[in-house]
Amino acid sequence: MGKVLAIVSQKGGVGKTTTAVNLAAAFARRGMKTLLVDVDPQGSVRFGAGLRKDHPTYGFADYLSGERTLRDVLLPTTLPWLRVMLAGSVTDLADHTNYQEQIASGEQLPRMLAAAKERCDIVVVDTPPGLGPVTRRTLASADRVLIPLQAEPLALQTTPQILRGVQDIVTTHEHLVFDGILLTMYEAGNPACESTVQYIREKVPSHLMLDVVIPRSPALAEAFAAGQPAVVRSPADAASQAYVNLATKLAERAAG
Repeated sequence: MGKVLAIVSQKGGVGKTTTAVNLAAAFARRGMKTLLVDVDPQGSVRFGAGLRKDHPTYGFADYLSGERTLRDVLLPTTLPWLRVMLAGSVTDLADHTNYQEQIASGEQLPRMLAAAKERCDIVVVDTPPGLGPVTRRTLASADRVLIPLQAEPLALQTTPQILRGVQDIVTTHEHLVFDGILLTMYEAGNPACESTVQYIREKVPSHLMLDVVIPRSPALAEAFAAGQPAVVRSPADAASQAYVNLATKLAERAAG
């Protein structure tokens, strides 16, 4: 049976979706049968997951409402071992309250994730920012959780929130394995970035920090603009290589 890996962040703009997309692609390139699920109503996964041209736009929200079957919302990508489930029609709505309530009170999400990990080696879930009802419901069904945190001055304000969130996650879901905090958008030689990283590593216990760091790279934005994961479009890029190394580390942990 496979594992469900939830990608969770305290706020947006930290590389959460970029991490979900590139980790999923890196797992797939290792030959792991991978499903990338987008339950974030912003639905950003559709822009960078490497979906085939003219792909349908329906997804989990349409399965949730009963308008589509599970088979309908599993979409192929350019990678043979990677399938994607988009957020679906909820991305067209200004109000996501009903979507959140359906997930919080229903059993479709845990049932879907349970079925997916029976058929996949790994299920990567991109959650909404924060620890709202959708994220909490995902974590209740997840096996592992990873938290991206940008290596920028703003992180100085959000780090205490992250630590409280981690504590809440661990105490609420005892079965959940916390893989660690992943520093993203790291820029070597930038004084503000360097001091931020130093502060974070001083304040956060070392066992909560991953030793892999994702550097800031134009290749990540360019890949998203091209509709592809960076690990596929620019495999030699430093950020792509970091995601591949991270996927290797996480796959070994999950197997162990």
